Amino acid sequence: MAVYALTGFSLVSLLSFGYLSWDWMKPSLVADVATDPMEKSLPPTFARQPHIIFILTDDQGYHDVGYHGSDIQTPTLDRLAAEGVKLENYYIQPICTPSRSQLITGRYQIHTGLQHSIIRPRQPNCLPLDQVTLPQKLQEAGYSTHMVGKWHLGFYKKECLPTRRGFDTFLGSLTGNVDYYTYDNCDGPGVCGYDLHEGEDVAWDQSGKYSTFLYAQRVSKILASHSPREPIFIYVAFQAVHTPLQSPKEYIYRYRSMGNVARRKYAAMVTCMDEAVKNITWALKKYGYYDNSVIVFSTDNGGQTFSGGSNWPLRGRKGTYWEGGVRGIGFVHSPLIKRKRRTSWALVHITDWYPTLVSLARGNLSNVQGLDGYNVWPAISEGKESPRTEILHNIDPLYNHAKYGSLEDGFGIWNTAVQASIRVGEWKLLTGDPGYSDWIPPQTLTNFPGSWWNLERLTDGLRKSVWLFNITADPYERYDLSEQRPDVVRTLLTRLVHYNRTAIPVRYPAENPRAHPDFNGGAWGPWASEDDGEDWEGGREPLKSRNKKKKKCKICKLRSFFRKLNTRLMSNRI
Repeated sequence: MAVYALTGFSLVSLLSFGYLSWDWMKPSLVADVATDPMEKSLPPTFARQPHIIFILTDDQGYHDVGYHGSDIQTPTLDRLAAEGVKLENYYIQPICTPSRSQLITGRYQIHTGLQHSIIRPRQPNCLPLDQVTLPQKLQEAGYSTHMVGKWHLGFYKKECLPTRRGFDTFLGSLTGNVDYYTYDNCDGPGVCGYDLHEGEDVAWDQSGKYSTFLYAQRVSKILASHSPREPIFIYVAFQAVHTPLQSPKEYIYRYRSMGNVARRKYAAMVTCMDEAVKNITWALKKYGYYDNSVIVFSTDNGGQTFSGGSNWPLRGRKGTYWEGGVRGIGFVHSPLIKRKRRTSWALVHITDWYPTLVSLARGNLSNVQGLDGYNVWPAISEGKESPRTEILHNIDPLYNHAKYGSLEDGFGIWNTAVQASIRVGEWKLLTGDPGYSDWIPPQTLTNFPGSWWNLERLTDGLRKSVWLFNITADPYERYDLSEQRPDVVRTLLTRLVHYNRTAIPVRYPAENPRAHPDFNGGAWGPWASEDDGEDWEGGREPLKSRNKKKKKCKICKLRSFFRKLNTRLMSNRI
């Protein structure tokens, strides 16, 4: 039996500090829409097809919402979830690009070639161009489609951009991590550039505006300029609450009693994002969309415990296949739901939104082959049984192979050194190296040694390459049953073999120097020509854009230095 040790644990880190008593129907600091009391909303429910608002947050931990017992104030999310349907058996992917690709395509990442890591800024890679995306299917159904926020699905050529993949408009960043105010992003020392785009152009004029504010304001403007008589789809992919930890001071002040600085800043960012969602909901009501709308809220992966996030009481963190990395916060809020105000335990995966939303939009799925997602609307709206019975979390053949894994340990049918994970019914299997495996309570204490982590650590079982859990009975993954139930292990390994036979080759090309922002006027953006093949990895001379006037990222080198210094300091504390 595994032996557990409690290291620096304190009940103080589990206490909840309550919620704010704001009126969630009134605009807040984030709002920019008019508040004239004489202005009336348009009559509701003009369109047969519902308006769809999909909100995706970045790196928000499972514990970091009020209705999961958090010390972070999220009154809007709590209210929307309480009045809708909470999805408490909802799964996402452990990192950014995989979750976004599966949302947009309805396919597991083994079926798009994106099963390893993320798409990095200098890679000639993007969401495969032969994939018909969710917004493209909604356009076919007559929807106006808009994206606001973080793309992170590749941009090395113009065909990869959001406006070429089904969105009528786009305001946001193309890479995975930018400054919330300056929109600078450094992909290594000296490789820095600006990353905020309006359509296919660089939005230099928006620099200095806090992204959470900017994105909420853009959604309000889209709703104000569109007619509720026509169906609309808005994909709001907040940068929040990914690092860097930046928030307006007034939000940080609310958490001044929180001793851990990273947690304090992170909490402020979550609450700021919550207010942005409030303003989006308020705009839906103001402009006559709400009564015929469906709001979906989802996180993209588990919280990063290095940066203030918490997945407690789940095991693991962002970037791992433990529940803390792949179980997400999710809910649906809509007047169209038949059975509201309840919690659903139906099994739902992020790939399911593609067929679910296209079906809601009365779109055509008959010509879309090979989807891994299911239409789960009857399970959400009516409480029916989910059509999904299993989830392939992933198979990553390129990830570092586990030292103690072997084909022999996999009954001769599967090399257990390969990182993989699958859920079938109530059982979950992990092979290879699943990632950091501790249980980390919320980090609310001051930053002194011993309380920085407050973690509960597994002290043995390090020479393993196979784990089996009954997730229904043991959602926190404390009791490994792989030795007691070899029959179940073999069954799930057989399912991995089945999926692996359908996988396409991994798309993870080498970085190309032509991607450097200095060759693109100081901004991140497409660098390959339209004549270059989809798998182009050429090393030609920089494009003509190198002759353009450059807007250099003067502070990127300094920021990169301090990020590295901060990482080292945290490592020393651990």
